Amino acid sequence: MPTLAMFATSPSLLSAALAASAPAMPAPQLAIAPLEWGLAALQDADPRAPAPPPDSKTADGEPVNEIVVEGEYGPPKADPMERLNEDSYRMTQAVDQALVEPVAYAYRDGLPRPVRDGLGNVVRNLGEPSNALNFLLQGKIGKAFETLGRLAINTTIGVGGLFDVAGKKADLPYRRNGFSNTLGFYGVGPGAYLYLPVTGATSVRDLAGSTLDQFLLPIAVGKPFNRTEYAAAYFLVNGLDQRVAFDEEIASIRASDDPYRLRRETYLAQRRRDIAELRGEPISERDRLWLEELEALKATPDAAAPAPEAAAAPVEPPANPESLLITQPR
Repeated sequence: MPTLAMFATSPSLLSAALAASAPAMPAPQLAIAPLEWGLAALQDADPRAPAPPPDSKTADGEPVNEIVVEGEYGPPKADPMERLNEDSYRMTQAVDQALVEPVAYAYRDGLPRPVRDGLGNVVRNLGEPSNALNFLLQGKIGKAFETLGRLAINTTIGVGGLFDVAGKKADLPYRRNGFSNTLGFYGVGPGAYLYLPVTGATSVRDLAGSTLDQFLLPIAVGKPFNRTEYAAAYFLVNGLDQRVAFDEEIASIRASDDPYRLRRETYLAQRRRDIAELRGEPISERDRLWLEELEALKATPDAAAPAPEAAAAPVEPPANPESLLITQPR
């Protein structure tokens, strides 16, 4: 008959005996991520870990650990002749500062304001037939007849366009238009951007349209608009009038960090805005930002020029002149 033997022992001795007889438990192993990119080593250790990125391998099956940056090299699509245009821009600006700008300032300051305004009114009045025709081609009948009304009033009462009677008395504002706007209105793109020595910033479409504008009167009317004297006088007065009108914009662009790029982007944005207004469409956010940057530059005063108040401010004497010690080298 089996018997049960019981022994009396202390608790500490019993704990030691149980610990000696229990099997050894292995220490928990922690998964360590490798230094190279990848989470595959942690995937089995932690089920909550995110899935690894898709593998990029070469043709031989080797993993590729590279960052690929995509971009465009070379001139932008809108300005395929960027280098040539930029050289033309720099040359034109040098000629402008040396010759055209002083002549334009003499034209602005030497002629009385009424005479200068009158010459500008005559030039604008000569462009009204093209404005009216293009409004008609664009289907804007009301604006076409308003432009014809301006032409009739200013040519007769305004003494050949010398006075803008239609704008001041008949509430018929001047609206510039042309064949380049008509082409853009019907979806013709601007084509390549150009910066020409005489014309300045333009595009293939705008150059073709402005050429048609200038040939309208010589072809449709003939004398005296087809004579060389008329073309030379028109070119001189219109060029000086435009140079004076855009003097602030030209100076602001010159003072920018990248004048050529700012001139190109703002010109193209202005032309897209003109076409969008004819179509009744909003301009893009990118064009709006470029135009706002230009306006901000025009509103920024020249930091290099001291303010008149600061230049004329007297120097106040110190409160205690006796406390000043003036020393001279010996």
